[in-house]
Amino acid sequence: MDIGGQWRIDRVIGNNVLLVTSPVTGKESILLGKGLGYQMKPGGWIAPTDPLIEKRFRMDDREQMRQYEMLETIDPEVIKITEAIIAIMAAEISGNLNENVHTALASHIQFAVYRLRNGMEILNPFLMETKTLFPQEYEVARSAAELISHTFQLKVPEDEIGFLTYHVYSAAQHIPVGQLVKISGLITEMVELVERVKRISIPRDSIDYVRLITHLRFAIDRIKRSATEKNPFVKSLKSKYREEYTIARQMAKLAEEHLKIDVPEDEIGYIVMHLYRLFQHYPSQTVQE
Repeated sequence: MDIGGQWRIDRVIGNNVLLVTSPVTGKESILLGKGLGYQMKPGGWIAPTDPLIEKRFRMDDREQMRQYEMLETIDPEVIKITEAIIAIMAAEISGNLNENVHTALASHIQFAVYRLRNGMEILNPFLMETKTLFPQEYEVARSAAELISHTFQLKVPEDEIGFLTYHVYSAAQHIPVGQLVKISGLITEMVELVERVKRISIPRDSIDYVRLITHLRFAIDRIKRSATEKNPFVKSLKSKYREEYTIARQMAKLAEEHLKIDVPEDEIGYIVMHLYRLFQHYPSQTVQE
């Protein structure tokens, strides 16, 4: 049999994952692709140009080796469902997905299944913010939860759908999940600060809440990218709306502590403008400390 430049199949990890070796270089690689491992057997051969191959992890790369080692510890059924979910993500979300999603999502699903099987409660303190800020990714995560529920005969709670949403957004935007959790926590703290100082409660299903956290999300993004636009009204806003400015300055201080970045005065001015509009719908109940 003339194998030419084909790779030898050393192990079929799942229907979508193969461990192969180049007979020319002797180097190992992990191949990923929908249905790639179907009906394949160890000792067989696969061409590097096979159209089913979507991703390749080289075993001589330390980071990629670490990812393979993670795959080795994951239930093949979890890997299978993970690849099915990634296929949904690719179909629903434009752009290239981060390659790390194959291991990060599989690892998360395995742990989530373990917790649910053992009756461990899953609580997501940022669920409402997640649903509001990432609606498209949340719907993809809901579909993922349905697959997980059907495959493992488990009820996947909404809190877990929120965590899955992070992985969907992370893969699409190439942003670490930990960073998304950090930003969600910061936004939650900023909203709670407003409610605490004003002695108000902003309904989480209200348009006011949606506008507030959406503004804060994009404000944080601008701050991180040093992309704040000039605010020509910042001086007048500071003197005219003193209460709003004081609160906005406190919110900025929170952001500085979390992000380790200075918040420009222009950005504080934009927060003042948003708070002024917000407070028109909520009578001031400020209590002096």
